[in-house]
Amino acid sequence: MLKSQVKLPAPNLRGKVSVEEAMARRRSVRHYGPKALPLETLSQILWAGQGITDSEGVFRTAPSAGALYPLELYAVVRKGGVEGLPEGVYHYLPKEHALALARAGDFASELEDATWGQEIVKEAAATVVMMGVSGRTAEKYGRRATQYMLQESGHAAQNIFLQATTLGVCTVTMGAFSEGAVRRAVGAGADERPLYLQPLGTPA
Repeated sequence: MLKSQVKLPAPNLRGKVSVEEAMARRRSVRHYGPKALPLETLSQILWAGQGITDSEGVFRTAPSAGALYPLELYAVVRKGGVEGLPEGVYHYLPKEHALALARAGDFASELEDATWGQEIVKEAAATVVMMGVSGRTAEKYGRRATQYMLQESGHAAQNIFLQATTLGVCTVTMGAFSEGAVRRAVGAGADERPLYLQPLGTPA
């Protein structure tokens, strides 16, 4: 493993909260406390969004048209936001269940600017940024690729929301942002389109 990669704790496959209870408890929360998240918690949430679920390393937690998986997850971690993890922008690698450092430093303020001044991303311990690469799906589905990618992003975002709820982590889905500014903030490629932001934090 490269030095710029962080191996994440293995995901827990037997939670203590039922899916029904998680759905009933799920709420959008826009203010967070200052407490850091354990690395195990961030690991579990990222796995819920795009983690591998089979021994062959193919299938993931969210359904994907043609199993083409056009989504990419980034975690923008503020200083002191995640225990044992330096501030920075990290790219989630599903097959390795690891984080690859994309940008070193605290970019919460830059992400706040990209969301037109929404302070929630500065309060958050970390913000999951979901990107889509429609070209992966277009190879098979042509003009319907964008529709399928957007549907898939909803599946993954709800997984993240429900998993966060089971762990006592607050979150909300954000769609108001400058796509170009978000792309620059996380250091994403030109073919990656920002779809969702989901800040994560402890209760205020």
